[in-house]
Amino acid sequence: MVTVIPLSQAEKAAGRYDDATVQLAREAILRDGCVVLEDVVSQETLDTLHEVMMRDLDLFLNSPNRPFNWVKGNVQQGPPPVEPYLFKDVLFNEYAIQATKSVMGPGLRNIMYGGNTAMPSESRQPAHADIGQLWPNQEHAHPPAMLVVNIPTVDVSAENGSTEIWLGTHLDTSIAMQDGDIVVAPEVLEARRAVSPPLQPDIKRGSIVIRDVRMWHAGMPNRTSNPRPMIAMIHAVSWWPRTSMPFPKGTEAFFEHPDLKTDVDFVDADQLDYVKLHGGYAYEEK
Repeated sequence: MVTVIPLSQAEKAAGRYDDATVQLAREAILRDGCVVLEDVVSQETLDTLHEVMMRDLDLFLNSPNRPFNWVKGNVQQGPPPVEPYLFKDVLFNEYAIQATKSVMGPGLRNIMYGGNTAMPSESRQPAHADIGQLWPNQEHAHPPAMLVVNIPTVDVSAENGSTEIWLGTHLDTSIAMQDGDIVVAPEVLEARRAVSPPLQPDIKRGSIVIRDVRMWHAGMPNRTSNPRPMIAMIHAVSWWPRTSMPFPKGTEAFFEHPDLKTDVDFVDADQLDYVKLHGGYAYEEK
């Protein structure tokens, strides 16, 4: 089972986890490759982001960038990176930062801000790792270098496309960055299934899911009539190469944080076409 960490009233009042809770999150990430932090994003924030992502959905579906990952049912869509859609409990969620910092140490950086929307569809992605092991042919997996931080804007279940996850597979050394193929071979999947079958966890709205970027997973069919948006960030170790994320000039103060730096480049607002920032992966028109 996925470890789910509830938020106590004392921690909610403090705006931070206590040390014991941080340790629980750290242990789950290191052991399983995944943890769920419940009730850490405000419903008002999610209302606003869900509404604007639904408003923008047609722009992404009709983008010449073809922002589809393997299948047209999985759309690369992030929220607008502009005011009034920048929220501290999303981009600088203190509970998530405590968890990721406990794993990767000081100098933590956010190197990605985007998301994906599961469209009503029967299609699914192949099981894959977003990034394999950094070094090939190792006997043991290296410590985490990147953690994906996902925030669904609605309740998520298998019915509306909860991500299929394979717990513990971040420790499998058979997939490395140098291999060039992040899809897990069928025979490898079946061997793993016999040890630990995949899950599609139920995720409550207001939760954050943190997973190791190496963990095997797959976007799944959304068998409802409503799209299912999910926001995504990547927290990385201090030494990871710098990326470039455009945000508008005038938001510099928003991005000041003692523990999490953001790979941001401030640009004029008229230069920021955020729909064009999102491209697809391995999609073929059929």
